[in-house]
Amino acid sequence: MKSIQADVIDVHNPHPTVNEGWLALRQEDVLDPQIPVIDAHLHLWDRPNNRYLLDELRKDLDCGHEVKATVFIECGSMYRATGPRELKPVGETEFVTGIAAMFGSGKYGPTRVCAGIVGFADLLLGDKVQPVLEAHIAAAGGRFRGIRNVACWYKDPAFVRDITFYQAPEGMLLDDTFQRGFRQLAPLKLSFETFVFHTQLGEVEALAQKFPETTIIVNHIGGPIKIGPYQGREEEVFADWHKGIKKLAAHPNVYMKIGGLTTRTSGLNFKNEKVPPSSADLAAPWQAYFDAALAAFGANRCIFESNFPVEKPSCSARVSWNSLKLLAAGCSESEKRALCYGSSTEAYRLGQ
Repeated sequence: MKSIQADVIDVHNPHPTVNEGWLALRQEDVLDPQIPVIDAHLHLWDRPNNRYLLDELRKDLDCGHEVKATVFIECGSMYRATGPRELKPVGETEFVTGIAAMFGSGKYGPTRVCAGIVGFADLLLGDKVQPVLEAHIAAAGGRFRGIRNVACWYKDPAFVRDITFYQAPEGMLLDDTFQRGFRQLAPLKLSFETFVFHTQLGEVEALAQKFPETTIIVNHIGGPIKIGPYQGREEEVFADWHKGIKKLAAHPNVYMKIGGLTTRTSGLNFKNEKVPPSSADLAAPWQAYFDAALAAFGANRCIFESNFPVEKPSCSARVSWNSLKLLAAGCSESEKRALCYGSSTEAYRLGQ
């Protein structure tokens, strides 16, 4: 099976640019300001017409919600320009560790930015991935928590390319060589993170069953597809997704991230609206999915995520967190606190 082209991810940017003036047209009060949050899914990058580095992050941290810490998730950013191909992604960890150190000085506010780092290592290297994992750990100053391999696959590569950075090989999570690489994670106390479409949840479930000692974190509420060939098939998509996440939830080593509400697969498109969506506009289409995920996993294995700056073309940081807290409006206080920061603290070992 062909390895993931990890050294060319940064060339491709499927995400639209941000219109700050348009975002400012939507103003809301902060929902549940007494409940702090940990942003468990944040990217940093510098791409053409799409920059999200220290200055942009500082502005979004000052959104009214108390952001205690953030977790950086790999995005093909700042890879090394030279050296062995498999070690180029370590450059991203080196870059993010520098940002973490800057915030650690206290000069840029109290948030523990990049308190956890999830990088990229190509598990299709099999047994040969161990030195890459060790290089990430050495570069991160005690912050490295795991790796992410996006596993999205669909028969039409163009469909995937408009959604994420690359298309994984078909059946990657079930591949023997991939699983030999996966086996290297637990001994190093590293988690595995992935983004898949709802049609692939069975592959994640098989991985969770085979490797119960490895924490697995599923991104963006399990990737239900509501566009393209699945447009207009909402009931069918929900039923298939629900069946998949219930099987996943049976494995205590699996966590579900709740977020990515405006990813392209959601079918939500607000770019032609005169004003940005409200938090209610964002939450309403996802309430049934959230309720089902919460029932399956429980609040202690559901993790709220902003997925910024991917979501930022559609909403501000305040509205984004308001929408997540609105989804949890019917939850108990203890459940809300687990969703906003308790589960991510546990999954990413942020108390250590």
